[in-house]
Amino acid sequence: MTTDTDNELRSSFAAVHEPARRGGSILLVLLVAGAIIAAAVAFMTLGRSQAQPYILALLALLAMVGLFTLFAFAAGIVRFADRLAEDPVTRPIADHAFDGLAVTDPRGHVVYANTAYLALTGATGPNDVRPVERVFIGNPDVSEAVFRLLKAAREGKRQQEEVRVAGADAGHGRWLRMRVRPLSADKRQAKFAVWSVADITRDRERQEDVFQELQHAIEYLDHAPCGFFSVNARGELVYVNATLANWLDYDLAEIGSGGLKVADIMSGDGAALLTSIVPEPGEVKTEVFDLDLRMRNGKTMPVRLYHKLAFGADGTPGASRTLVINRARDDHSDPQRAAEVRFMRFFDHTPMAIATVDKAGNIVRANARFAKLTQSLSPAGTSSKSIFAVVHERDRGGLVAAIGKAADGQGDIAPVEAALDSAKERWGQFFVTSVEHDAGDAEAAIVYLLDTTEKRTLENSFAQSQKMQAVGQLAGGIAHDFNNVLSAIMMANDFLLNAHKPTDPSFQDIMQIKQNANRAAALVRQLLAFSRKQTLRPQVLDIGDVLSDINVLLKRLVGEKVKPEFVYGRDLWPVKADLSQFEQVIVNLAVNARDAMPEGGRLTVRTNNMTAKEVERGDFKGMPAADYVCVEVADTGTGIPADIVDKIFEPFFSTKEVGKGTGLGLSTVYGIVKQTGGFIYVDSVQGKGTTFRIFLPRHFPEAEKAPDVAAAVTSGAPVVAEVPAKPKAPDLTGQGTILLVEDEDGLRSLNARGLRSRGYTVIEAENGLDALEALEREEGAVDLVVSDVVMPEMDGPTMLTEMRKRNPELRIIFVSGYAEDAFEKSLPEGQQFNFLPKPFTLSQLVAAVKETMTATS
Repeated sequence: MTTDTDNELRSSFAAVHEPARRGGSILLVLLVAGAIIAAAVAFMTLGRSQAQPYILALLALLAMVGLFTLFAFAAGIVRFADRLAEDPVTRPIADHAFDGLAVTDPRGHVVYANTAYLALTGATGPNDVRPVERVFIGNPDVSEAVFRLLKAAREGKRQQEEVRVAGADAGHGRWLRMRVRPLSADKRQAKFAVWSVADITRDRERQEDVFQELQHAIEYLDHAPCGFFSVNARGELVYVNATLANWLDYDLAEIGSGGLKVADIMSGDGAALLTSIVPEPGEVKTEVFDLDLRMRNGKTMPVRLYHKLAFGADGTPGASRTLVINRARDDHSDPQRAAEVRFMRFFDHTPMAIATVDKAGNIVRANARFAKLTQSLSPAGTSSKSIFAVVHERDRGGLVAAIGKAADGQGDIAPVEAALDSAKERWGQFFVTSVEHDAGDAEAAIVYLLDTTEKRTLENSFAQSQKMQAVGQLAGGIAHDFNNVLSAIMMANDFLLNAHKPTDPSFQDIMQIKQNANRAAALVRQLLAFSRKQTLRPQVLDIGDVLSDINVLLKRLVGEKVKPEFVYGRDLWPVKADLSQFEQVIVNLAVNARDAMPEGGRLTVRTNNMTAKEVERGDFKGMPAADYVCVEVADTGTGIPADIVDKIFEPFFSTKEVGKGTGLGLSTVYGIVKQTGGFIYVDSVQGKGTTFRIFLPRHFPEAEKAPDVAAAVTSGAPVVAEVPAKPKAPDLTGQGTILLVEDEDGLRSLNARGLRSRGYTVIEAENGLDALEALEREEGAVDLVVSDVVMPEMDGPTMLTEMRKRNPELRIIFVSGYAEDAFEKSLPEGQQFNFLPKPFTLSQLVAAVKETMTATS
């Protein structure tokens, strides 16, 4: 038994082929009803007994008609009328559609087909209608497409195919577009498929004609006697014709792959000219440029470009249409044209930015260098035709005045130095010259622009270097003189301490003088460090103890907004470094971290040991694998931009405002760390913070005793561990004759007094010449010379050279506020001497004297 929908569709299909469709009639219904009523009236007139047989016969007849009607309806012979199917509008639309339409049931039988479908499938009549797959069976060109359509129909999907069906004549055929879709979204009707077949032969022929015309146009364009290319907003060449590719010696397939940019075929800064057109929303602009193209082999070719560019409603440029005229192929017999080509090549390839402007400062014409320079500035400079947009607002007045003078015909206009309108600090020097022009001419002046940013940077660096050198010399001289004063104060203070007992009421005042003198000595060392004439005093340090001693100082330095945290590693290895210099390194890093956190943050100082294996696994470029103590200083500040992180250790580099930094903080840190034998690395993320990691080499104190232990083991003697005894006060007394050379009378007398109090005989001299005379008078009685370095008439190194000529074995101690290597270079090679840095105490002086006196020659 078929479904209702099947019956309806089958009836619809049958109705397509009926000559006339009979509709229901209300008259027939009234006639049947009248007959039944008339029969009922007739039966009533006959009487009940006589009418009963006739009534039974009529009822039996009506029952039989009703029963047969139900069977006919179930079999599909009779159906109830569908008012929707009888719609006089929708039904003709499908029946008389241009495209062939057919509906198939789940078994693939056609239940409806319009007249166009019969014509397209070659059906001779209603009984000859066939589904699509039977129509094109055996046609290899169509079978694959039909298979895909059938598969989509079974799966209830939509599918479209375009196929070419060969005609009876092999020379002609037709194109068909076949579609299939479910009849409805309803589950019952979704099993039925609607097929559409359309003849698109004429459409395909028109498309082929258009394609052929396009192919001919491309062929004409490719082999035109001039070049042509198109470049998009990203600077990529999206099309290049064969003529231009042949000129440039490029393969068209290579260009079409999208790997070539317009900058690859432009010589110099020519590509900047193409992007220098000021955008105007909705406008189409055409500019003419004379420049050079670069061939694949590196040679150049002069060309003229007609560059057409369309802008969208938002000012975004589209792909260009650029015509290329080869100027190298011009007739060289025309001297005027040849001169024009030479001038344009000179104009566009000069390293100076050149532009012509009108009286209002609007750019009339500019070379490639000028276009590239303006594009590197702020967006305002590239979106405006005014040359004043290139200059910072505060300096525009000078350029406006210079162009005004040139427009008035004045000559010898002074150059204008101005800041350029850029996100970074950039400077330029403008040279303005007048142009002879009539009242209607646009060009009023020629402006030459030089980028002087690097020049000003070098000048500022040199001036800063000169200033720092002068300050350094001044600081060094002050420190030297101050050291002499401090030495006298400390020496006199030692005499006072020796003359007073701790129970004396004035003893605490004397100790206060000693402490302040030591603080002054530390300040002097910082001055000498600034002038790079300091004396390093490396000693074995425990980094944890050093940081614990200065954590109070660091808390005061960073202020209340910054929270310092100290994380000390356990069992830190010892290192050998100058205590004051290492403290200076930490202080400099802490101050930089504070400045990077103006709104507050966290400063973390962390220490830990790093073994050689850990160093190998880490990314520490240039640091050999060894044991190190790592000191990490991290902040949560603004971070360092990636483009300047490689410059932070350079001298004079600073991100602070002018006058608020010397640019020597991190360079000094770097120098101290490197001088100590360590390494420093920086890791910074902008907006999150910066971390400095300092690696100091591990110090092995047992290395000094290793030879003695090894010798004992070799000789078979027992090795006994030494038990450290309580240190005794050293004996600083001695005997011998000392020649003391010092130009400061007060300091010389105090030093002589101190040495005499320890048992030495002292001969005093105020300069090198007096010392040489004293040495000759004593005729070998002098055992040791203690001399200052910087003295009038004859300095210490010159005096040493002369004394060694007389007595090559003479021992000498130099005392100075400068570093040892500051004057060592002025001595002859191989000269031996001891050194004692100023300021020093009495005990340090007599200890150095005794050590030198008792040392073997």
